[in-house]
Amino acid sequence: MTTRRLGPFDVHPIGLGAMPLSMGDNERPSPAQAVATVHAALDAGVTYLDTADIYAPSWDTMNHNEAVVARALASYGGSTQDVVVGTKGGITRGPGETWGRDGSIGYLRKAVEASLRALRRDVIDLYHWHRPDRSLGYGDGVASLRTLQEEGKIRAVGISNANLEEIDVAVEVLGPGGLASVQNEFSPRFRCSRDELEHCGSLGVAFLPWSPLGGTGSAAKGVGERYSVFAEVGTELGVSPQQVVLAWELSLGDHVIPIPGASRPTSITDSVQAADLALDADHLDRIDTALNR
Repeated sequence: MTTRRLGPFDVHPIGLGAMPLSMGDNERPSPAQAVATVHAALDAGVTYLDTADIYAPSWDTMNHNEAVVARALASYGGSTQDVVVGTKGGITRGPGETWGRDGSIGYLRKAVEASLRALRRDVIDLYHWHRPDRSLGYGDGVASLRTLQEEGKIRAVGISNANLEEIDVAVEVLGPGGLASVQNEFSPRFRCSRDELEHCGSLGVAFLPWSPLGGTGSAAKGVGERYSVFAEVGTELGVSPQQVVLAWELSLGDHVIPIPGASRPTSITDSVQAADLALDADHLDRIDTALNR
């Protein structure tokens, strides 16, 4: 298996989206199952774990998911030396589940410091600006992350839910090689960010599809029913439709690193196998034809 470049890191082509361990469409797993899911991902070779400060059961339990990841890493029996942990900030949650956005340096500094405590780390490997704060110029928000990087709190900077113009602004603000990754929604159901995916490839920036199977829970389970071509190819190859979806996304460029969410060990163990699934030209043509009907 070959690794893929994620800023200054080399990681497994499939990451783990940890959000379902704290919130989402599925029933939240027990603490033991949550830790077991992360351990299963590590056992399978995953070296990128994706979390965020807002991934929590409620507004007053912010950083819950980061703490789950930290607990799982601390209790893992094997080496975690090569594991990269990415988190995100810039979305606010308040009493009564009021949501907002704040990309100011003051807010992001406090958010980063809270994430450092929850993750039990001295520096965050990769920090994404979660969503744009439209009260600010986009470059100002990116500059805040650059400042936090210069302060030694963040090693690599990424952006999330960004359009083409925002990607270019981030590259300009951070300088050559400064933007590690763009994390956007992308799946058979949501292909609107295909231009951003391809633009990242031209820039040498990693592209991390979130919800790469179309969502969590029933959406991910039913991807082969909604898009039968993935089930058909999976049957031919003796693998799950989910593996075919992820292998198709990996085929779109060496800079693509899908981060499927999982709340059960079996789910992430299956997803990881997509890294070793080779789709030939016929498979890819059939998939593209079916998706573009």
